[in-house]
Amino acid sequence: MSTPSAFNPMSGNPLLDRDDVARAMGDLHAPLKAAMGPDGASLKVDGSGAFFQDRIIGLEAFARPLWGLAALSAGGGAVDWAPLRRGLINGVDPDHPAYWGAETASAQRRVELAAIGFALALATDQFWTPLSSEQQSRVGDYLLAARQAVYQDNNWKFFRVMLDLGLAAVGLGDDPGTEACLTALEAMHLEGGWYRDGPKPQVDWYVAFTFQFYSLIYIALAKGDAERKARFEQRARAIALDLAWWFADDGAALPFGRSLTYRFACAGFWGGLAFAGIEALPWGVIKGYYLRHLRWWSQQPITRRDGLLSLGYAYPNSELTEVYSSQASPYWAFKAFLPLALPAEHPFWSAEETPADSAPAVRSLPAPGMVIARSPGQVIALCGGQANRAIRFGAEKYNKFAYSSRYGFSIEGDLRRFDRAIVDNMLAFSEDGYDYRGRHGDEEALIAGDLIWARWRPWRDVEVETWLYPDGPLHVRLHRITTSRPLQTREGGFAIARTDPGKARVWVRSGSAVVQTASDISGIIALDPGSRRMGRLLQALPNTNLMAPRTFVPLLVDEIPVGTSTFSVAVYAVPSALGQRPARPTRPDIAALERRIRVEGRPIGAMGHPRPKA
Repeated sequence: MSTPSAFNPMSGNPLLDRDDVARAMGDLHAPLKAAMGPDGASLKVDGSGAFFQDRIIGLEAFARPLWGLAALSAGGGAVDWAPLRRGLINGVDPDHPAYWGAETASAQRRVELAAIGFALALATDQFWTPLSSEQQSRVGDYLLAARQAVYQDNNWKFFRVMLDLGLAAVGLGDDPGTEACLTALEAMHLEGGWYRDGPKPQVDWYVAFTFQFYSLIYIALAKGDAERKARFEQRARAIALDLAWWFADDGAALPFGRSLTYRFACAGFWGGLAFAGIEALPWGVIKGYYLRHLRWWSQQPITRRDGLLSLGYAYPNSELTEVYSSQASPYWAFKAFLPLALPAEHPFWSAEETPADSAPAVRSLPAPGMVIARSPGQVIALCGGQANRAIRFGAEKYNKFAYSSRYGFSIEGDLRRFDRAIVDNMLAFSEDGYDYRGRHGDEEALIAGDLIWARWRPWRDVEVETWLYPDGPLHVRLHRITTSRPLQTREGGFAIARTDPGKARVWVRSGSAVVQTASDISGIIALDPGSRRMGRLLQALPNTNLMAPRTFVPLLVDEIPVGTSTFSVAVYAVPSALGQRPARPTRPDIAALERRIRVEGRPIGAMGHPRPKA
C-alpha cells in the first residue's frame, strides 16, 4: 500500500475489489462536486483555459463524471441525481446564466454530450424520468439539435452513436445518421481490433478509450444489429491480446500519443470487456490488468491539494497537454469506472486477480507500428510509421524511437537552443547550433517481426534511414544519414528521474554516456568502431518529462560531413535494483537488416488507408 498523499484521494486505497473501486470514484468525485456552482451546470476552479469557451469547461465538468456516476448508479450505488438533473435542465436553458450554448457554437459540445447520452441510456429512471414534460421537451430538443451536427470523420462519430443510444432510451426515436456513423467508423478498422483515427497516420490510446470503449458499450446497450455487434466483439477479443502488452507488470501503461491527461481512462477497455460480458482473456487476467492500473495511478500525485484532478500525467504539468485540454478534461478518466455497473457477484469482480507476467518477451504490432519488449518493471515500444503534425509536440508524442511505461517521454523545452535539446530517444540535427529538427513523421516505414525500418527527412535535402530492434534489455538503432551540408547531431537515450544529482554516478566518455541513480540506470553506447561521437549528460529543463519533473538524459553528440554517414547505438534504461549494466551487443549488420526488410517487411497499418475489415 502506498503512503497516503495530499495529492491523490486514492492514495492508501488498496484497490483490490469492487468496494475499493467505488470508494476511489467517490473520493475523486467529491472535490469536483464541492466545486460545482449551485446551478449544477458550471465549474470554474482557476484562471486557465482551453481553446473553447469557459461555459464548455463547465459542461465538461458536468458531463465527464457521468461515465462513472451512471455506472455506479446502475450497479446499485448511491448517487445524488438531484443536482445532476438540475445541471442538465439549466445547461440546456437559453435563459439561464449557466446555459451551455447552442450546439453549433462549439464542436467540443459533441464530445461531452456523448456522456449525457450514455447516462440517459444507463440511468433513464434516475436522470430522465423525474423531469417534468416541459423539461424533457427542452432537453430533448437540445440533444436532437446536436444530433444534426456534422461529426468529424474520426472517433468523434462515436460521440453521435452514444448520444443516439440515450435518445433512443428516452423514446426520442432512431435516426438513419446512426447507421452512417457506424459504417464510417468500421471503415477505419485496420486489423486485429486496431483502428486508425481518421485520415491521420495515428494509432494511439484513442483506440482503447474511444473506438473499443464505445464499441463495448454499443454491444451492451444497443438493440438489434447482431452482425455488427459480433464484429465488434471479435475485434475486442483480438485487440485484448495486443493491448495487454501496453501495460507493465506494475500496472503502468505505455505513455504514447496525445491526450494522456485522461490518465486511467486506459483501464476503460478492461472494464468495458466486463460491461459487455466478453471474456476476451480469463476474467482473473482482465481484472488484474484493470486493478493494477488503478493501483499504479493511486501512487502518483495527480491532483491538486483540494483533490481536483490536475492537468498532466504522473504529476501536474500543463506543458504536456493539448489545446483542447481544460481544467475539467482529466475527468474522462472516469470511464475506468464502467464496471461499477456490474454486481459484486459478476465473474469480473468475483474472479481471483491473476498476477502479471514480467518474463522478458517481445511482440510485434504491425497496425500501430510497434515492437513491444517486456521486462520486469516496464514495457518499451520501438516505433515507426505514425505522425500527428496538428498537435503541440506531435514529434515527441508520436515519433520518438522508443517509449517506456517507466520513463515516459519528454517534450522539447527550447527549440532555439541545440545545447539544451533533450532529444530523449530521438536523433536531432542542427546547422547553426541553435535551431534543430528531428523526426516528425516518416516517408515510408516497414515492420518485419521485431525489426522496424523507416525513412524520414528533417529537411528536404537530408535523408535518414533508421532500423530499430530489441536486443535483450537493450534496443539497437542504426541510422544512415545522407546530407548535402555538414550538420551537428545529438542523439539521446531514456530520461530518468533526477532526484539527488549529487549522488548520481556518471560515466561519460568518447562513444558512451551512462548515468545511474538510486532508482535507475540509463545509457547510450556507440557500436561503431572508432566512433567520434562524444558522450554527454544533460540535466533537462524542468517539467519536460511525463513521469518526473527533473531528469537526466545521456547523449551522444557529433558533427557529420557532406555525404553519407552511418551511426549505430545500443540504448537501455532499467531499474537499478535489476543489477549491473547490460552487456554491449554486437554492431548491427546493415546488409543483413536491409535484406530482411526487403524480404519480410510489411507496411505499417497506421500509414495505410483505413478499410473495412471483419
